[in-house]
Amino acid sequence: MEIFIELSLIIVITVAISGIMRLLRQPLIIGYILAGIIVSPYFLNVVKSTETITVFSQIGVALLLFIVGISLSPRVIKEVGKVSLVTGIGQIVFTSLVGFFISKLLGFSTIVSLYIAIALTFSSTIIIMKLLSDKRDTERLYGKISIGFLLVQDIFAIVLLMVISSFSGGLNLSGLSFQFFIIGVVLIVGFILISIYILPKLSAFFARSQEFLFLFSIGWGMGLAALFYYIGFSMEIGALVAGVALSMSPFHYEISSKLRPLRDFFIILFFILLGSQMVFGSMGQFIIPAIIFSLFILIGNPLIVMILMGFLGYKKKIGFQAGFTVAQISEFSLILIALGVSVGHLTGEILSLVTVVGLITISGSTYLIMYSNKIYPYLSKYLYIFERKKLRDKEKEPENYDVVLFGYNRVGYDLLQSFKKLKNRYLVVDYNPDKILELSNGGIECRYGDVDDEEFLSELNLTKINMAVSTIPEFETNSLLTNKIRQVNKKAIVIVTSHDIEEANELYKLGVTYVIMPHFLGGSHASKMIDEYKLDVNKFLKEKRKHIKYLKNKKRLGHEYPKSERRR
Repeated sequence: MEIFIELSLIIVITVAISGIMRLLRQPLIIGYILAGIIVSPYFLNVVKSTETITVFSQIGVALLLFIVGISLSPRVIKEVGKVSLVTGIGQIVFTSLVGFFISKLLGFSTIVSLYIAIALTFSSTIIIMKLLSDKRDTERLYGKISIGFLLVQDIFAIVLLMVISSFSGGLNLSGLSFQFFIIGVVLIVGFILISIYILPKLSAFFARSQEFLFLFSIGWGMGLAALFYYIGFSMEIGALVAGVALSMSPFHYEISSKLRPLRDFFIILFFILLGSQMVFGSMGQFIIPAIIFSLFILIGNPLIVMILMGFLGYKKKIGFQAGFTVAQISEFSLILIALGVSVGHLTGEILSLVTVVGLITISGSTYLIMYSNKIYPYLSKYLYIFERKKLRDKEKEPENYDVVLFGYNRVGYDLLQSFKKLKNRYLVVDYNPDKILELSNGGIECRYGDVDDEEFLSELNLTKINMAVSTIPEFETNSLLTNKIRQVNKKAIVIVTSHDIEEANELYKLGVTYVIMPHFLGGSHASKMIDEYKLDVNKFLKEKRKHIKYLKNKKRLGHEYPKSERRR
């Protein structure tokens, strides 16, 4: 019960601090870290059950990287793999070299300078993923590249930590490296085969129930993270691989949106824990070095990335935005320094120094990333030196659709036939896995998702659509959909479905352009036929033959009229 009271108190304090941040229009991550500092031993000393909170925070990290992996399909890896590898390695090399010389100039010994220089090269994948997700920029070109070179950093960090820990453990590095290489190859090949031949069938089975799909997703992601950790790899790498394996599933959008609220709760605890573990002892003599190192990370690291990406032929804005994602040090930096202390290479004062650098750079980079679009116009005219004359192809904008159809059912089938005749790009959204597979196999752009899920709707680019049509008759669903569209798009045509006159009138008040009322369409259509055909029996018989053919096709497609609606 003590852990429950402790956790509740931590959450209440975090809510209060985050509320202040919200009022001040500051990034909430800053509030989470400040809350962690407030509940730390230096202030309120609330955190007692560190191990339990650490487990919760690790769950959040695993879920975060699992969701990131879902966005990293092989197509994305192919698109940005080369630039991510070159930029990641280049940034590690140049940052460590410059950091080493700065450390030597400040009077630190060679071994201390090496540790500090390498610690400065790591950027926080977790923080960047959270910020990119909040900005919905994970699908933008700079977001994909950033994710790629952050993963290169993480792999380098894991190998380096293994090497340093071997000094105290007496490990055989050559045998260990070969063993890990073999195990890694086997796992990667195995999961590639599973993701191609097994997971699509499994996910289609689980997707028949929203709750079952949610449970399957958690089990798959956490299970693989645990398996990789048990074998000796990083838990984070396991969660990422689990996400990549699901990235080719037609249901990956729904899986991602369903897991986000769960991820957000646990990842908050990670930032709180990070703030609570900040060390501030013996910092008087290291104030100046801390400021110098922080300025190097906040300014120097982005410049290094911009130079590298400019050399590779990317636009200055892409390099500018990607550069800000390395403007902080990582949790791996603190782990590296702490490990150096444990093996006797460093003192506790160096850990305090790097901790303060971490707090300054994490806070500063959060603002830089969140407001990069507003900062760029003021600096763009000075950034031409980072851009080659021969540029790569322009960045692809997030997917835009002219028409979005919500619900591929009886009415949706007819509407889709009309959309096919248009020369506009359209998207079909449905939560029936069989329908999604049918559409996908037919080459129709579609997404598996629940329209009642605000997270899912937020992922759709509703700002550019010209028309949205919902064949879903639920009033609450259509109200939510209409409000979401009208918040970002005042001009779009919004057509929804209703079986109730009062609800139809309410929908019109919300801004709906037209309400389809199936019960009245039959009478309206018959009335129009009478006006057109008069008493010509041959025309009616011709209409009958067309209708019978139409009904047979509907029967074949399984478009039976619901019994609940037949009784109305």
